[in-house]
Amino acid sequence: MDTGMASSYLTTSLFPGSNIPSLSKSTVSLPFPLQLFGAHGMAEVHWRRGLSVAASTQNPSPWVAEPDVKEGDRERDDGYGAGSLNHVYYNPKKVEFRRPKVGSWAASVCDFVERAVVWAFDAGLSDKKAYLLFDNYAPVEELGPVGDLPIIGTIPECLNGEFVRVGPNPRLKPISGYHWFDGDGMMHGLNIKDGKATYVARFVKTSRLQQEEYYGAAKFLKIGQLKGLRGLFYIAVEKLRLSLGVLDESNGLYGGNTAFVYHNNRLLALHEIDKPYAIRVLDDGDLQTMGLQDYEQRLGHSFTAHPKIDSTTGELFMFAYQEKVPYLIYRVISKNGTLREPVPITIPECVMMHDFAITENYALFMDLPLRFNPTGLPKGEFIFKFDPSKESRFGILPRYATDESQIRWSNAWEEGDEVVLITCRMPGIELDLELEFKKEKAWSVFSKLFEFRMNLKTGEVKQRQLSSLSTDFPRINEEYTGRKTRFVYCGVFDELNRVIGVVKYDLDEEPCLTTGDLQKGGNVAGVFSLGPGRSGSEAIFVPLKRGMEGPEDDGYLILFVYDENKGTSEAVIIDAKTMAADPVATVKLPRRVPYGFHAHFVSQEQLMQQA
Repeated sequence: MDTGMASSYLTTSLFPGSNIPSLSKSTVSLPFPLQLFGAHGMAEVHWRRGLSVAASTQNPSPWVAEPDVKEGDRERDDGYGAGSLNHVYYNPKKVEFRRPKVGSWAASVCDFVERAVVWAFDAGLSDKKAYLLFDNYAPVEELGPVGDLPIIGTIPECLNGEFVRVGPNPRLKPISGYHWFDGDGMMHGLNIKDGKATYVARFVKTSRLQQEEYYGAAKFLKIGQLKGLRGLFYIAVEKLRLSLGVLDESNGLYGGNTAFVYHNNRLLALHEIDKPYAIRVLDDGDLQTMGLQDYEQRLGHSFTAHPKIDSTTGELFMFAYQEKVPYLIYRVISKNGTLREPVPITIPECVMMHDFAITENYALFMDLPLRFNPTGLPKGEFIFKFDPSKESRFGILPRYATDESQIRWSNAWEEGDEVVLITCRMPGIELDLELEFKKEKAWSVFSKLFEFRMNLKTGEVKQRQLSSLSTDFPRINEEYTGRKTRFVYCGVFDELNRVIGVVKYDLDEEPCLTTGDLQKGGNVAGVFSLGPGRSGSEAIFVPLKRGMEGPEDDGYLILFVYDENKGTSEAVIIDAKTMAADPVATVKLPRRVPYGFHAHFVSQEQLMQQA
């Protein structure tokens, strides 16, 4: 249930009777979930990136290979890197997982049990449940560097570097119950040097991918299988494979398919319930998986897909959520890669905490009604469930705290006694795609831009709606992370959840909520429409100059755009200051880029400093 979209402030008492209340006494009910941008105003939630479910006649089966562009395509002898990387070998014959002690019989027994489960619960239905494996969701093969791409316009010099975006791209056909979160991570890179561009597509070579390639089939448990009674049986199959040594979980279970971060001279591919993988960008723009980054085995838990970097200190702030106590862990990593001791934080149960925020002095956590729901499986429910009866809370912790004693739970830059959060608010969300895609408007959960002001002295919270458009994938000039931000750039979604444009918000201006059209006015400082039949992905802001010396919006936006009529993709570069209707430059790509999750830009200077 939503509280409405009124533009007036919503005030609620947050901390009655105490300046720093205890966890058990300080709660506030907010009957809606929030998509968190960050204390600076920007952090992204990827789970509503659905599109149309119409089957494509151009590619009726996701496992029919598309024509590959062979120029520059080649295999590489992947090295094992150096430093604090805990390496996972790449040759499938060398994958370091325990072999069955009695030959191949163990794998065969597990396969037989799995086939029985599929026959009992999913016979004849597996293809119908692969809702996100058609159209531009269909997977593609790896493609080595293809250079000298056609360019319309001139690419600005500040874009020398590598634009990378990652997303789910299953390497092997799912057994049953595919969910968009399940796909193996596929990196799409656009390397830019002196006005020329090179495209590449490579898998994140995770432990899971290498083991499944060894067997030639999808073996690991997938999120899409975790529904109802059948989910319990699929869990049992996974446990059997692990106990017999058919699979090895010591180097992670997931696909590195969600986001990137660049820290301590390393580009990391991220998944919120796994450890990061170090990626090296080669001289020709190719993307090479170096190994699992576990900080000399000090990282004993997962690593959020949305860490925050303070551009002033160079520190990385991260958290992990997990299904066991403690359900939430907070950590700080120094500029030089030193991992501070973990800070366990008490919350009542496991929640899907996709993002968080920092300010100059605080870290802000989300305790929202999207819960881990294992007890719902026998009832036919999905493993993650939005429960509107649960309370929504923010937890505010001094960002260098060594324990949770100073956390304040409240319903993200600081202004006086207030912490300010710019975020997207949603009325609810359904992650069970079997239910969601039966609706008339598939995955049609619309999010709006909101401002929350939390007074640390009085506990008062105010919220204000900032947009009438349905927006997501918010980005800022990341030099301002954790500090007052004026400009926010968001993807604009239509009723089928396609990104149809990019909007620029000026937070210093009053919002105009009377129109949902792509037009300037109020706090809408500019709009860029992708055009009919064209849909995009997350747009990344690249500053003209590093640091906070020049104007905050002095820079460019870059994103991948897919033409649904032509079946082709291109990279589009937009002037972030003017938001002019004509792009600064357009790069024609050698093939389509499937829809995916989050993107990142690594500058030429950072590429030269790679570990």
